[in-house]
Amino acid sequence: MNKISLIALFVFLFSAPLIAQNTIEWNENQQLQLSDFQSKGTQIGNTQINSIHTASGLDFSIQMSNIEFMFTKNFNSKVSSSFKRDAASIIATDSVTAKHLLDFCQYEFDLSELYARKLRKDLYTNKGTFSDISFLQPLYDSIQKDYTEEHDTASKKSNLGQNEKIIKELDADVLKRIQGLSDFCKSCKPPKKKK
Repeated sequence: MNKISLIALFVFLFSAPLIAQNTIEWNENQQLQLSDFQSKGTQIGNTQINSIHTASGLDFSIQMSNIEFMFTKNFNSKVSSSFKRDAASIIATDSVTAKHLLDFCQYEFDLSELYARKLRKDLYTNKGTFSDISFLQPLYDSIQKDYTEEHDTASKKSNLGQNEKIIKELDADVLKRIQGLSDFCKSCKPPKKKK
């Protein structure tokens, strides 16, 4: 019995850092590298296709009692923008194309943080003392819809990052809008409304 407990504890203690190393949480200084695309499908050269799977996006999860939910106003820490290295892949015909795809992936990662902040703001603004959990779904659905539309537009406009000038302009705009929502970073505490 003691051996099983020790083995389980050992696996937990040493697997937790590996899981954390696989996930990159968004931060303003984070720049994705080709080495972050660790899926076995990643291939640069010796192929006739170009493809990306960025494995970035926003996640929202909560676990709390009804009482705790009733008195919670700030959900910033419950909304994350992350990138999963082992699920991310780039397939590119050459290194120049791979760089353009990487630029698009960085844009997409930044865009997921922008929409994470928009969701945090919407949750903060719309949560009343007696709101029940059902108020969350329409807000999340609306954010997902807007995120998808903006992502699709950028994908077409930049030709999936192949137009370097456009993708850099789009990403700069996203970063500017992220700064405009500085009170809604994951670790931030939004200011209280003035009465």
